[in-house]
Order: sequence, then C-alpha cells, then structure tokens
Amino acid sequence: MKLDLAPETRDMVESAGDAATFLKRLAHRSRLMIVCALVDGERSVRDLEDTLGIRQPGLSQQIAELREAGFIVGRKESKSVFYRLADGRVSEFIGLMHRMFCEVPQDRKSPPTQRTST
Repeated sequence: MKLDLAPETRDMVESAGDAATFLKRLAHRSRLMIVCALVDGERSVRDLEDTLGIRQPGLSQQIAELREAGFIVGRKESKSVFYRLADGRVSEFIGLMHRMFCEVPQDRKSPPTQRTST
C-alpha cells in the first residue's frame, strides 16, 4: 500500500534517504580518519599510510570505497598517488564532527593549575 504524501513530505523522505546513504558511506573508522586527513588538502597514499597507521591493504580498500562514493579523487604523479576531497559536503560534515568529538568543550576543560610559591 502506497501512501499519498504531501510534496514537502516526499522531499523530506528523499532527503532522509540521501543523508542516510551519505552517512553509511562515511560510517567506518578508517574512512573517517582518511577524510579528516584530507580536509587540509591533498595527501599521498604513503603519507596517509604513515600518518594514520593504516596498513596498505586496508587503506586501499577504504580509499576505493571513498572514491566510489565520489567523496575523494586521486591523481597519479610518477609512482605516487595523491588524494583530495571531491565533495564539499564531506569537508563541512568533518568540520562539524571535529567540533563535536575532537575539540574539548569549554565547560569540560580543566581550569589551569595555579602555582603556589614556597
């Protein structure tokens, strides 16, 4: 049975589906780490491997997932491959995720320790 939805509800349902797909494609620890590393600009596969501590086979698999999703693009230079973000939504999303999960909120920061003179 198909429901007769109002146009704005149909749009919301479609947008929710798009958002869910976007989130599923990023919902992996290594993929999140890769896109976080690429927020500041292009990086080589070797640099990503060394910086993130992800072994080459796993890194290649996650890069392939991100490329297939259209989130990153690569270019080959000599024997090296460099990747960069290709979807502006990823940069915005990672910025929000960084603020939510990586920055210490002001109310959770411990006060500076005070020195006492002896």
